[in-house]
Amino acid sequence: MVQVGGASVSAGVQKGGGFLLPWVIVLFFAWGFSTCLVDLIAPALKAVFTLTNFEAGLTQFAFFLGYFVISLPASALVSKLGYLRSIVVGLLVMMVGCLLFAPAANAGVFWGFLAALFILASGITILQVAANPVVTLLGKPETASSRLTFAQFLNSFGTFIAPFIGSAMILSHIEKAPDPATLTQIQLETLRHTQAQAVQAPYMIIAGVLAVLALIFFLLRNHDHAPKPEKAPSLSEMFGLLGHKRLAFAVLCIFLYVGAEVSIGTYLTNYLSQPDTLGLSLSQAGHMVAYYWGGAMVGRLIGAWVLARVSPGKVLAFCAVGAAVFIAISAFSTGVTAGYAIIAVGLFNSVMFPTIFSLGLQGMGVKMPAASGLLCMAIVGGALLPPATGLLGDHVGLGLAFLLPAVCYLVIALFGWTTRKPFVEVEPAPTITN
Repeated sequence: MVQVGGASVSAGVQKGGGFLLPWVIVLFFAWGFSTCLVDLIAPALKAVFTLTNFEAGLTQFAFFLGYFVISLPASALVSKLGYLRSIVVGLLVMMVGCLLFAPAANAGVFWGFLAALFILASGITILQVAANPVVTLLGKPETASSRLTFAQFLNSFGTFIAPFIGSAMILSHIEKAPDPATLTQIQLETLRHTQAQAVQAPYMIIAGVLAVLALIFFLLRNHDHAPKPEKAPSLSEMFGLLGHKRLAFAVLCIFLYVGAEVSIGTYLTNYLSQPDTLGLSLSQAGHMVAYYWGGAMVGRLIGAWVLARVSPGKVLAFCAVGAAVFIAISAFSTGVTAGYAIIAVGLFNSVMFPTIFSLGLQGMGVKMPAASGLLCMAIVGGALLPPATGLLGDHVGLGLAFLLPAVCYLVIALFGWTTRKPFVEVEPAPTITN
């Protein structure tokens, strides 16, 4: 027997689990690709429906609200059905969300897209709650951060290629449209309907891929070496886990990290298209977003090697400080310096999510599904911080508005520094009283 985060797991899980691990890692690509497209939908819908930065940020609010609403139910679902069956459910929910883009496009209404994004995110949340612990369990506990970072590398590959595909299928159609101010109301409605159709196209393709993945995991659902979660704790017991200081700090940092990363990604296209930054067209700026996510992809590949040799806490602190510094450089400069400095933040983002996640799960043992649910619930930061950043951008400009994410990174650096020493033992479980 070997210890995984305080839970006993048979050695057979590690050996036989080698067949399962690649399939689970493929899921990281699927939700990475789907999530990154939201960064391109925001400027597309901003143009289609003539939205402010704050209103465009509501796309991320609707998407990441799904994490907040579904994370705890997802944790209970994983405990009841098991990891692999829950993955099947998550994939099917994602597929439904993708298919809902069709009626939203046909109706040509903004809220329809928000509803589709919420359902899509709900499915991704179930996948996150189920897949992240599986990756940490299918291997040696001391290399969990390295393994999860490698899985996130494939997630980043999805986010890297999504902007190229999204720009070609979505933004290129949007920027070729005539000026809405020169159109009659009927012509404007027709234009919006046509542009909305372009937004739905990539999601119809994604729905087909998700159906195939759901079938594969349905066939794998009874795999002998799949880890088995414990019975779901009560709601009070789940929130009682926040009495563990390391987990509570990790929950806060996941909130801040996702909020910061998504805030930059949401407005990066518009920021790079500004005359005082790079002055690019929407589709050109959309292509540049790929390098923001591509930096995270490269960083995760390097990070998977580094984290196996260097304290994860130290690596996290270094990357968080680096992100804050490059944001500051971008905020207080213009032109090429401003544009490429903000893109460089993606490289420093690379190891943050998997490192925070794995550090937060350390010592949770049989409570790992509940702890994973809390950490995934904190992804709601992606719902709240982008609109806040957009609101600041409407008043002070996007460059200075990015200083809000910079503050988030500094808090994450503090978490990394406080967890730089090897984890020894779990804190005594807090007493839950009614």
